[in-house]
Amino acid sequence: MIPQYLVDFDLRELPTVKTDCLVIGSGIAGLFTAIKASEDRKVIMITKKSLMESNTRYAQGGIAAVFSEDDSPVYHRQDTLMAGAGLNSSAAVDVLVHEGPEGVRELIRLGTIFDKENGVLALTQEAAHSHRRILHANGDATGYEIVRALAEQVQQHENIEIWDDHFVIDLITEGGECVGALVQRLGGGRLFLQADATILCSGGAGQLYRYTTNPEVATGDGVAIAYRAGAHVRDMEFIQFHPTALSYPGAPRFLISEAVRGEGAVLRNINGERFMERYHELLELAPRDIVARAIISEMELTKSTFVYLDITHEPADMVKHRFPTIYETCMSYGLDITSDWIPVAPAAHYMMGGIKTDLNGESNIARLFACGEVSSTGVQGANRLASNSLSEAIVFGRRIIERIRQLPPLGRDIVSAGCDEGRVESPTQAIVERRLKLQKVMVRYAGLRRNEEMLEKGLEELKRQLPIFGSALTKREEYEFANMLTCCLLITESALARQESRGAHYREDYPLRDDAKWQKHLLQIRDLGIVEELSDDV
Repeated sequence: MIPQYLVDFDLRELPTVKTDCLVIGSGIAGLFTAIKASEDRKVIMITKKSLMESNTRYAQGGIAAVFSEDDSPVYHRQDTLMAGAGLNSSAAVDVLVHEGPEGVRELIRLGTIFDKENGVLALTQEAAHSHRRILHANGDATGYEIVRALAEQVQQHENIEIWDDHFVIDLITEGGECVGALVQRLGGGRLFLQADATILCSGGAGQLYRYTTNPEVATGDGVAIAYRAGAHVRDMEFIQFHPTALSYPGAPRFLISEAVRGEGAVLRNINGERFMERYHELLELAPRDIVARAIISEMELTKSTFVYLDITHEPADMVKHRFPTIYETCMSYGLDITSDWIPVAPAAHYMMGGIKTDLNGESNIARLFACGEVSSTGVQGANRLASNSLSEAIVFGRRIIERIRQLPPLGRDIVSAGCDEGRVESPTQAIVERRLKLQKVMVRYAGLRRNEEMLEKGLEELKRQLPIFGSALTKREEYEFANMLTCCLLITESALARQESRGAHYREDYPLRDDAKWQKHLLQIRDLGIVEELSDDV
């Protein structure tokens, strides 16, 4: 049983800080929504590490939007729906493809500098896109450039207060509304941050897996705290594994962008043979889930822990210019990608599911919004189309602020909320050991390929950790572990329930997609469990 609150508290005994708008997280979603909200209200932005540390910062490929004359929102919509494997919301996709270009123009107005060729925006193509519609910056450092530009705006704005190194323990609800958050300061003291509107922009959950392209901060906190507060969580079985993360001794699982294949790179097994023709007609540009499973199959067939990504046939100057970050990072480990094949393997990358929202980013809890990877707007479906995530954040970020402007202020002080379950015992096993075990369980039992026996074993292992919720937690690493465990349980339970293969969810015991039975979402609600919901387009 997962409780509503992680810790015991009494708001009457805590300091209270009030703000118009609370933004939790500092990726593109958090930065952009904070900027938009600050136009006419006070904003407090909370980061659990620093303003520049988020998944967005490490995004290489780019941001998808229609800018070329031979492209159109119709094509972008078709590509997104194909990748989403029947679980997209057509309405949400329409919002994305039609409002995305203006969102990109606003990023440019806010100081983002995208690459140009001959004076016009440079566009590239990525897997499953039918046209070149990916804008990029500094070759393969798009996310960093966006965060740089938006962070400068945030730091200069008098209506935005930044709280670095703070941790949101839980959301506070009263009368069916979210009224703010219980926050722990860097030094350990707690406070109640009351807000007229709360926006979760806390990113993804790649750290649930042993091998991931995500930074250390991506531990699924937003989904977990929203779930505990009673928010509806959707599609958690759909975890996207990026096909090509660097797999080299002494190196982290560094992302090798999809755009490398978009610019002509090919996949080879350890025997040097191209193999994608055996798996999909689009070869290296097939959807990510197909490419990732193909790589795993080749690794098993050749008894290897990696395959190769080969772009050595392209001009060296082009490779260095287009992918400077990847080139320099690989060179630091002794790999020259202009002449050496790159050893790669799949790694956990993106969470398609999350907090269910409407087209204005609002959850089922009044005054609680979600934006970016933590949300489930309906855009991504069962498998995210490459580079749609950055577009989604700005498009729905703008809509969230328009909705918040319609809300009346709370107009009251909140003092009644509290929790007293008498927790007295601290966790006995070291959290670092628990975290590593959790990650290994997810890789082994709820990874790229799943079956009933594996998922049940994984669920059994995870449930052994449930007593953590009855302990007196005091440290942020303990809260973080509780959030990770919550998300792991949600993913595994949902994956066990969906008896088919669709998008990023692959069941070896149910290898076929079954629209007749399973063209529907799985909602997870605290105290109710899994609730089925038909896809918008059924």
